[in-house]
Amino acid sequence: MDTTAEQLSAQVEQAQHAFEAARASLPAEREAWLVAIADRLESSSEELVPLAAAETHLGDPRLRGELLRTAFQLRLLGAEIRAGEPLDVTIDHTDPNWGMGPRPDIRRVNEPLGVVAVFGASNFPFAFSVIGGDSASALAAGCSVVHKVHSGHEQLAKRTADVVVEALRSAGAPGGIFSLVTGEESGTMLVDHPLVQAVAFTGSTRGGRALFDRAAARPHPIPFYGELGSTNPVFVTRLAWERRRDNILREFVGSVAMGIGQFCTKPGFIVVPKSQRKEMDQVLQDAASLMPRSEMLTPQLRRSYGDSLVELRDRPDVEVITGEGGGNEPRMTLLRTSAETICRSPEILEHEMFGPASVLVEYSDDSELARVANLLDGQLTTTIQGEVGEDVDDLRRVLSSKSGRVLWNGWPTGVSVTYAQQHGGPYPATTASGTTSVGTSAIRRFMRPVSYQGFPDGQLPEVLRDENPWMVERRIDGKRSAGRGT
Repeated sequence: MDTTAEQLSAQVEQAQHAFEAARASLPAEREAWLVAIADRLESSSEELVPLAAAETHLGDPRLRGELLRTAFQLRLLGAEIRAGEPLDVTIDHTDPNWGMGPRPDIRRVNEPLGVVAVFGASNFPFAFSVIGGDSASALAAGCSVVHKVHSGHEQLAKRTADVVVEALRSAGAPGGIFSLVTGEESGTMLVDHPLVQAVAFTGSTRGGRALFDRAAARPHPIPFYGELGSTNPVFVTRLAWERRRDNILREFVGSVAMGIGQFCTKPGFIVVPKSQRKEMDQVLQDAASLMPRSEMLTPQLRRSYGDSLVELRDRPDVEVITGEGGGNEPRMTLLRTSAETICRSPEILEHEMFGPASVLVEYSDDSELARVANLLDGQLTTTIQGEVGEDVDDLRRVLSSKSGRVLWNGWPTGVSVTYAQQHGGPYPATTASGTTSVGTSAIRRFMRPVSYQGFPDGQLPEVLRDENPWMVERRIDGKRSAGRGT
């Protein structure tokens, strides 16, 4: 049964009360909450993984790996908030000789926003869903979370939420700090609720943009961290093509096929030198024939993928290399067009096919690489397949202006949870290109800086006091400092 308006309002109000209790929690306490969830997820894997497999058609190895990734992410974010780096504690003591005149005592810290609405993704039922990166980073920040279930795995989401709530309760977290709502209407109600202070969304460009506009139209607009659409193009230099063509093509097919093409970082285009098509096509066809087939995540996604594929395939300037058809278990489809066509019709580059399909774009002149790159809209990733010593500086600079992560001789499917990770990019890849939804920096999305000026030490928030009772990293009078003391 869908969550009613009255039920949702009560949950958000309870989440607000939980936030008020949690906002002053010690970093070590927040870490303990996240570790408790990670432990409980792992101990519940024999129940959760079969539920996920039944609803998503994803295989057991993939799902178990994803659950382990989710647990690792929770522990990493917990350790990060305990170290205090996301707090960005900065202390400037009184300085009568400051260059522009006497400086007052002023101290700044990042504080949690409040109640965060998190929309679950369809393609990662653990890592980007109920207690995925958005929920985990919001809890690490000291916020409370109200999670909007994705209908593609509703039963799994409900049971996962039970596991999360049980773990939080056992760790002593405030009641109501995490809850779950269901139904399409609950999404818009969350975005509109005056107590909700931020939204995290992973999904379609159309749906995300509608919610983004709604968040901006509130009487008091709130941050909307949306991951929307990306085609993640790969650019292959002529020298790399001459030396590694067949390997590049095989690895490309493997990257497209991963997760039946249902990764937000799937390479939707590969830009390659024009060459002997017969040999190239045979390599592609052989590689594609070896890729596993499976049902897609939901019937709706299968229909949307089919419609998108037909729309691009039926263009007169696009040809089919291999694939098509496949019913409920679609075969990989590879299409071909030219850089000249792209330059005439750059909208092709933004044609996202969320499934096992991709496009080869052939260029005749090396200058066309940069021309095609300049036509891109915002992307999560872009990739260069090149050789050491080649001059790719101009291409790299263009791609860095278009995407959040630029890869060298790699493939974008697979987003490591690390300190330096950037999973975000210019619109329409995301609605907030200065942030990431993966990695430790994701915590900062759900905080805002507050400065305190002239307060006696004993009346400051604990984290800003000279003795550093929270034992976190700080910048004091322009210099980094850790541990106790000033």
